[in-house]
Amino acid sequence: MELTKISPSGSEQCLIDSATTHIILRHRDYFSHMTLVDANVNTISGVAKLIEGSGIACVILPKGTKLIIKDALYSSKSRRNLLSFKYLRLNGFHIETMSENQKEYLCLTTNRSGNKYISEKM
Repeated sequence: MELTKISPSGSEQCLIDSATTHIILRHRDYFSHMTLVDANVNTISGVAKLIEGSGIACVILPKGTKLIIKDALYSSKSRRNLLSFKYLRLNGFHIETMSENQKEYLCLTTNRSGNKYISEKM
C-alpha cells in the first residue's frame, strides 16, 4: 500500500509493506539521533549493502499521525521509504479495510480505552 507522508522537507511517498522487517527511511531529516553504520539487507534480488545508519526517527502521516521509531534504518540509496506492518502492529496500530460510499479504504486504527479510532484512511 502506498501513501504520501509528510517529511521534514515536504511530502513524499512511502510503502507500507508486509514483507519488510524494519522501517527504512531515505532522508536524514527524519532522524533526531542516528548512528552511522554499514550494514547489509536481504532483498528479493539478494544481499545488498544499503544501510548507512540507524536511530530514532519521526514520521508524520498525512492526517497527522506521528510515528516515533526507535530503531529506524537509514538508506539514501533506497527508492522508497518503507514502513513495516510488523512495526505498526507492535506499536498498537491495526490495519483493516472499510467500505464507504462504494469505495474501499485501508485504515490505520488504534484502540484507546476500549474504543476504536481511525488514525489514517487511505
